[in-house]
Amino acid sequence: MTENAGPLETDPRFPSGRWVGFWIQELLPPGRFQTELHLTFVQGILSGEGRDWVGAYTVRGRYHLEDGRCRWTKHYTQKHDVFYEGYNEGKGIWGTWRISKVMHGGFHIWPEGMADPTGSHLTEQADLPQAVEESESRELVTAPSA
Repeated sequence: MTENAGPLETDPRFPSGRWVGFWIQELLPPGRFQTELHLTFVQGILSGEGRDWVGAYTVRGRYHLEDGRCRWTKHYTQKHDVFYEGYNEGKGIWGTWRISKVMHGGFHIWPEGMADPTGSHLTEQADLPQAVEESESRELVTAPSA
């Protein structure tokens, strides 16, 4: 749902629609937390709504095409506000969030369907076995006959 009047942003860095990503905090509970949003970008204004483990929230702020800079306030329904500041360099928006001097951390969001630009995905790695070189002149050992 958008409050913005006017045409949707055409800059490919700021597509309106579903976005996904995460935010990180060090304090309790520490960790990386997934978030899902629906954002609308119109004439420098970004707005939207989303949900994460804290609850449902709305988003309202600004974005700048010149340098990709973004600022917004996330307002959790009947809870607190979180202030976001970041940049979009073509791989989603990344930056920092802040509630207070001690409650802050990092975040990264990107349009749904884009591969995770942080490279954070589960992979499995194993060393390849080295080829065993066999000597051309093998010494034959025979067991003594009884």
